[in-house]
Amino acid sequence: MNPQAFYRDPYPVYAEARRARGLTFVPELGAWLVSRREDVREVLSKPEQFSSARALRPDYLPGRAALSELVKGFGGVQAVLTADGEAHRRLRRPLSRGLSPARVAAALPFVTARAEALIGSFAGDGQVEWMEAYARPLPADVIGHLIGFDPADTHGAIRGAQRAEDLLFTELTEAEQVDAAKEIVALQHLLDGYARARRGDPRDDLITEMVRDLAPGSDDLTLDQRKEIVSNLQNLLLAGHLTATALLGTVVLNLLRDRRQWELLCEKPELVSAAIEEAARFEAPIQGFRRTVTTKVTLSGTELNENDVLFVAFASAGRDADANARPDEFDITRPALRNLSFGHGPHGCPGSHLAKEQVRITLEILIRDLPGLRLARTDVTMAPTLIHRSPEELFLAW
Repeated sequence: MNPQAFYRDPYPVYAEARRARGLTFVPELGAWLVSRREDVREVLSKPEQFSSARALRPDYLPGRAALSELVKGFGGVQAVLTADGEAHRRLRRPLSRGLSPARVAAALPFVTARAEALIGSFAGDGQVEWMEAYARPLPADVIGHLIGFDPADTHGAIRGAQRAEDLLFTELTEAEQVDAAKEIVALQHLLDGYARARRGDPRDDLITEMVRDLAPGSDDLTLDQRKEIVSNLQNLLLAGHLTATALLGTVVLNLLRDRRQWELLCEKPELVSAAIEEAARFEAPIQGFRRTVTTKVTLSGTELNENDVLFVAFASAGRDADANARPDEFDITRPALRNLSFGHGPHGCPGSHLAKEQVRITLEILIRDLPGLRLARTDVTMAPTLIHRSPEELFLAW
């Protein structure tokens, strides 16, 4: 299969793997596919047997010209996503505090104000391309606010984070790779400047939490400390933006694909939370991550050896018939079931509550202000990536 075709619609491969005995090796992934819900839960619950050290494998390696630019930045240091054990716990602590329910609750007035403003900016037009006008800008503004950016820096910082994804997961020309690398380095220097500023002027934001936890004390930050802080802020910036953007895209798409679902939600706004959970189950915002086997082990009847690579498909787990009736149907009245779409265990997404709150506020505004919402185009193309699951464009009308 063409890798691009697989990335745009991996669900047939997931379904075939769930029906097969044991695990299925998928060449497009270069990994054993963990597709069944209980197998996904088992792998995520045993980090000592299934390491996160290579959770993300680039689809494309930067060329020499791009690498010569990247060495001018602060990359190459372990981030929370690829850490195990005590290193992971240490890197995760500032995220858990900075994205705690109390911190998220304190940010909700800002989220609501930005959501109202963005929707208000196009509500009178009768049509919109949802992803560019709303699904990308809202999470960008929100994560920028929580991290502690000056609003003037948020757009450039988000673009720099997106360019990191482009460089590793999109086929680019040499010139495009170099341009991406330069923007990534500019972001890293911006983050470093913020980190050093917060050392002497702490604030109630995620940058301060990161500096306080990863570089305790009051001395000037060392180069190693600066690199670690920058790498983890860069990781947070991308993850905090993409997850919410993906969910904002797929929840609207799937609610409007079956008009009865949208009309039911408008009639019964109390189903908003259920609609969010169903959207996450049906189209996991992040399709999955890799794990590396640390010791000989048997999983689902398949013998695995040390250094074998798994792709743990959160999205496939959500479509497992053993856990859900009619798993390939989108149904906001489905009985509640704890899904694995934001991971599970030590590496469960610390920002899932924030992403869901952005979607909740969005749906409540849309129900109130744009109940006549519909798809303006039904030929929706999904982005060719497993890092996030979202429409490339989503044209709406009302």
